[in-house]
Amino acid sequence: MSQFQDEAPEAPASAPLPDVSAITFAQLWTCLWLGVSDFTRAPLFGLFFGGVFALIGIVIVLALTAWDAPWMIYPFAIGFPLVGPFAAVGLYDVSRRLEAGKPLIWSEILSVVWAQRRRELSWMAFVILFVLWIWMYQVRLLIALFLGRLSFASWDAFFKVVFTTTDGWIFLAVGHGVGAALALILFSLTVASMPLLLDRELDTVSAMITSVRVVLASPVVMLAWGVFVTLAVLAACIPMFLGLLVVLPVLGHATWHLYRRAVR
Repeated sequence: MSQFQDEAPEAPASAPLPDVSAITFAQLWTCLWLGVSDFTRAPLFGLFFGGVFALIGIVIVLALTAWDAPWMIYPFAIGFPLVGPFAAVGLYDVSRRLEAGKPLIWSEILSVVWAQRRRELSWMAFVILFVLWIWMYQVRLLIALFLGRLSFASWDAFFKVVFTTTDGWIFLAVGHGVGAALALILFSLTVASMPLLLDRELDTVSAMITSVRVVLASPVVMLAWGVFVTLAVLAACIPMFLGLLVVLPVLGHATWHLYRRAVR
């Protein structure tokens, strides 16, 4: 049984990689419903962590608008789900405690989240932010390559250029292709590694390798889960990120149960 550690442990020692199991669509459906169940059992925690994530999104959108770069809102919204696994760390701990029959105490759960800054999980934050930075940088590069000779100074002008010109359609096709590739890489690296690093003492590289092995063990099922998560988060972002108040906690709890079935 994993220990709920609130203090930073020593660097994890080298250990064999955990065994992984294949996941079926039936198990995926079960995990999703368990995610809904965990959210209804601890709604305040879900609303809190989902609210923090939504607030960050709103602040960034307002900042882009204030900086006269509203056309960056769309690529930002596309890349926003990339940081979802890290934002759900507190939700993983809530599901872990519900599973173990332990009480949900705010101070203990927040302490566990805060303690991750000195554990291996903190390195995953750098991985996620690095990929997000690559995504935003390549968007600006593609804008320069395909739309550089066109002008747009507002959100409406940007959308008009993108959806009514040949260069705009090429920009969309290439941009979404590159974004899908980055999302697949990051999804494979984080889908199991984030809850795994919270739950056990393991180094970051081993956790990422285990996560990739989970995806390779059930490629079709895991790809379907990744697409579903991405579309769900994108849909939740449309009403000013308010849908994340429910969508993020449900997906976070479901991911924990998926990890428990995939990593033995």
